[in-house]
Amino acid sequence: MSTSTSTRPLREMNDLPGPPNLPLVGNAFQIDRDLIHQNVEQWAQRYGSMFSAYFGPTPVLVVADHELIGAILRARPDDFNHSERLAIISRDMNLKLGLFAAEGDAWRHQRRMVMASFAPGHVRAYFPALLKVTQRLGTRWQKAAQAGSAIDLQSDLMRFTVDAITGLAFGVDVNTLESDEDIIQKHLDKIFPALFTRILTLVPYWRVFKLPSDRDLDRSVTAVKVAIDKFIAQARDRLQADPTRRDNPPNLLEAMIAAADQADSGVNDQDVADNVLTMLLAGEDTTANTLAWMIHLLQRNPQALKRAQEEVRRVANDPAAFTPEKMAELDYLEACAHETMRLKPVARVHALWRVPEGGPGPLPGLAGNEDGHGHAAVTL
Repeated sequence: MSTSTSTRPLREMNDLPGPPNLPLVGNAFQIDRDLIHQNVEQWAQRYGSMFSAYFGPTPVLVVADHELIGAILRARPDDFNHSERLAIISRDMNLKLGLFAAEGDAWRHQRRMVMASFAPGHVRAYFPALLKVTQRLGTRWQKAAQAGSAIDLQSDLMRFTVDAITGLAFGVDVNTLESDEDIIQKHLDKIFPALFTRILTLVPYWRVFKLPSDRDLDRSVTAVKVAIDKFIAQARDRLQADPTRRDNPPNLLEAMIAAADQADSGVNDQDVADNVLTMLLAGEDTTANTLAWMIHLLQRNPQALKRAQEEVRRVANDPAAFTPEKMAELDYLEACAHETMRLKPVARVHALWRVPEGGPGPLPGLAGNEDGHGHAAVTL
């Protein structure tokens, strides 16, 4: 067997094609903040799978090749960090995003805690609570169908995911599907959009003066953090009253606390709170939108819809007897979910920062800057 090394010359950032830019603002005026993923996709179609752009004065390497994206993501956190802007804006909002924003050893410690909470045995313990919320959504829609009432799909799915994730994360049944009222959901609906709006805002005006909407956002962040601290205290009370819950925790919060309490875990209750907050923020909007898109796409493809319905009726005809094993048999429905995420991904763009010191060698086909700085905006 023989091996060979590619002789293709490495390129510098300045050698890459890209859209024309202006001093200081770069390509900012060519981007619609609400459609940035489409703007970047159009650039990729014109300039190829690797090109340069400027977000403000910052040079950005845009990668639109799935194999290279995979290599970059696998190089985290040693070779690539999340965008510094994410960390800065999070601090502005008094948010800590746990594993999502952690780097280095903190990332390793928190990842171990989070992965422990998703151990197969723990996931089975969460299943009854998730099934209960799903049945509640089915009942809501059946009543609407019998009454001939229209369904606000997006709103109902947001309520469903809040109920599911709050039950999964905290073991608390907030039941927004039936009560139509929940304080946490109202606050979450403000925090997540504001985070990404600020990330894409060139001038951070909120550091100088705050609009009424900014002050309202501050109150929402405070309220959610107070609620999470309360949930942690309640979870610790339950674990103290019944130590056997540590071996088979019925929710993510108790599983994380049990993992955090292990010797040399490297994490504490604040890390637990940060990661639970991240799950609430990231899980509500993303899950609801993916489900909404899947229903929409199935409705537009009657043959696929019919096949999915037939599979569900065959495997899960009795919701009360539904189990994790039966869910694993829903192969076609799982394929529909994967295709939905391919066609309508909720995380369309991912920004990473090249680690300056001790970072990687050059990316395939590209020479790194001498100082190691630069963004990699990864399109997913």
